[in-house]
Amino acid sequence: VQLQASGGGLVQAGDSLRLSCALSGRTFSNVDMGWFRQAPGLDREFVAAINRIGGNTYYADSVKGRFTFSRDNAKNTVHLQMNSLKPEDTAVYYCAAGGPFYISTYFRERSRYAYWGRGTQVTVSS
Repeated sequence: VQLQASGGGLVQAGDSLRLSCALSGRTFSNVDMGWFRQAPGLDREFVAAINRIGGNTYYADSVKGRFTFSRDNAKNTVHLQMNSLKPEDTAVYYCAAGGPFYISTYFRERSRYAYWGRGTQVTVSS
């Protein structure tokens, strides 16, 4: 199983970025997907998740209303649209795949995800 993330970069506060993550080696419609991020010196934290069919999404409070998570099962790809970016959003962003999850809290738990991508850097300058 491989997860390939893309779309990171250096932007200014208030700008937008769109991260994408493509999965191969697993039936995409059978996995739940998540985004986590890790800033220097901090633990990897939950950002957003989406269930197998894209009907349910979950967000960290810090990004709710600014980030939108979507998936395209026909292209085995998920997207994280990040708007109104803030300097505190600066981190390496990792996409993850796992599940299927039948308990909603599982979507937010890093240990529940079996597969991880290599991460993409997002830097937001003030």
